[in-house]
Amino acid sequence: MDHTTPDTATFLLTSSATPQGSEVAPQQLVEALGGDNFSPDLHWSGAPEGTRSFAVTCYDPDAPTGSGFWHWVAWDIPASTSSLALGISRDDSSLKQARNDFGNIGYDGPQAPPGAPHRYQFSVHALPVESLGADPQDPHVGHASRSSPSSSPPPRSPLATR
Repeated sequence: MDHTTPDTATFLLTSSATPQGSEVAPQQLVEALGGDNFSPDLHWSGAPEGTRSFAVTCYDPDAPTGSGFWHWVAWDIPASTSSLALGISRDDSSLKQARNDFGNIGYDGPQAPPGAPHRYQFSVHALPVESLGADPQDPHVGHASRSSPSSSPPPRSPLATR
């Protein structure tokens, strides 16, 4: 995987397990499909100046949910890091990982329903902060919630955007 645009031509993401344009390697598939459920090895270079940490995501935009399917969300990866090894464990202390759409902490591989092929988008995000300050058990920041008129609104997160 080598995703470039004119604005990101120097920030490159590669994986020997899942080269760009290839099918997901059997190692990355869920065990129910005969895979090992390992996250792929990821290597990146050329992060923008001012990067203080990274986040990694794996997303299936073709899932029949109406909003896609998140297989992996990891963050607070130190700026000194330029790769993640094959098979990051769910309890790896070098980063924080959210519950994916399977309901598990960490990475879970593809398990697409029968039909058209799905695309799995692995991305590395260069962030200007050392930590997102997000709790892995409730990583949603800046989200709106509905309150009844008799209750107080939830406190505003310092990470919330307008």
